[in-house]
Amino acid sequence: MVDWNALKSFLAIAESGSLAGAARELGVNHSTMFRRLQSYEAELGGRLFDKIDNRYLLTPLGEELLDQGRQIATRFDDIERRLVGKDVQPKGRVRITAPYNIANRFLPQALAPLRDAYPEIEIEVLSSNLELNMNSRIADIAIRATASPPEHLIGRKLISIPWGIFAAPDYLDGQAPLDSLQNLAAHRLIGGAGLMLNLPAFAWLEQHYPAQIATRCDELTAMSHFAEQGQGLAFLPLDQAREGIVCLAEFPPGKSSELWLLTHPDLRRTERIRLVMEQLTEYFRGIVFPSSG
Repeated sequence: MVDWNALKSFLAIAESGSLAGAARELGVNHSTMFRRLQSYEAELGGRLFDKIDNRYLLTPLGEELLDQGRQIATRFDDIERRLVGKDVQPKGRVRITAPYNIANRFLPQALAPLRDAYPEIEIEVLSSNLELNMNSRIADIAIRATASPPEHLIGRKLISIPWGIFAAPDYLDGQAPLDSLQNLAAHRLIGGAGLMLNLPAFAWLEQHYPAQIATRCDELTAMSHFAEQGQGLAFLPLDQAREGIVCLAEFPPGKSSELWLLTHPDLRRTERIRLVMEQLTEYFRGIVFPSSG
């Protein structure tokens, strides 16, 4: 008989390369993950991983199990989604994954009406700027800023979010006015790092004003806080607007971020998921982002 928890733990460790990463993915603590691995290895009669430089690397036995384990996991996930998809009651847990800023700034208000209308729907928010694997039921609904949502998911585009140039309110005191993009040469800029460099805004900055970039970050909210401390101009989608920074001008090279609401096809008729998606759609399509100035 397959020990589903043990197999899931093995696959999570193989994917993340660490016990800590696997524990975060499955929502258990480090010691539980360690015990599951030890028990599974004892049951199989051999080591599944070698620990090298704090990374868990597959042994030959682990490599042999990996493909079979993934096939079994896919079948389990298919069965689970189909069973959940038959649920027509507005109750139960709905897992939503969303970028940090969306999860922190918008979801509490967006989901508030559901608390009174459907008290038996339990919301679990997974804040992450990384794309989680929707096939594994880690999340039921994904809110993603993307121009090309994955083909295996279904959903709808919520809104397009323009980009702007942000700074602390008093940043321009004693600085050159910002009346055109050419004036960026006279300013300290906050650029992107890591995966942020794939976004049009930061690729454009690297191409045109690399010498003016004084700080680089791999996350948008971090950029906004550097800007709040007067350390330069930040280039952000308008959903990042908040007290402490002001939008000085639009930033056309950033283009627009498309915000999508997605789920797995097997879950689209699940009542609680349908209700949550309808509520999120209504809320986000009602947002009007302030203009610069």
